[in-house]
Amino acid sequence: MSHSFPVRIFYEDTDMAGIVYYANYLKYIERARSDIVEQLGVDQRAMREDDIVFAISRVEADYLSAARFGDRLEVRTTHYAKGAVRWMFDQDVLRGDEVLFRAKVTAVCMTTAGKPIRLPAKLRSVLPLPAQ
Repeated sequence: MSHSFPVRIFYEDTDMAGIVYYANYLKYIERARSDIVEQLGVDQRAMREDDIVFAISRVEADYLSAARFGDRLEVRTTHYAKGAVRWMFDQDVLRGDEVLFRAKVTAVCMTTAGKPIRLPAKLRSVLPLPAQ
């Protein structure tokens, strides 16, 4: 399953060198994942009331090139379920056709006490399985 999310770079996103501060890329990919959840019709507030939340358990990131003030970027995400509790994301941040940042993210479904729990049935029914 793939998804596209636009990002515009503002002055506040940059560091003293005028390039996007490295941690902001994590914010951009988080926003894209949140948009995916919403588009799939998953109500995270209702999940929380049922004591179910998502947590990021792993991020592997590569910073390939710098984004700058005024850039218009795109976060491209492919995602799939892996096992009963894991949701995997491959995310690229691009400026045009140039990949600036690449991340592999693992989200897990768990109780607020930290116990792993199965992904909700509604979500499992719409998530693809990994390619063989």
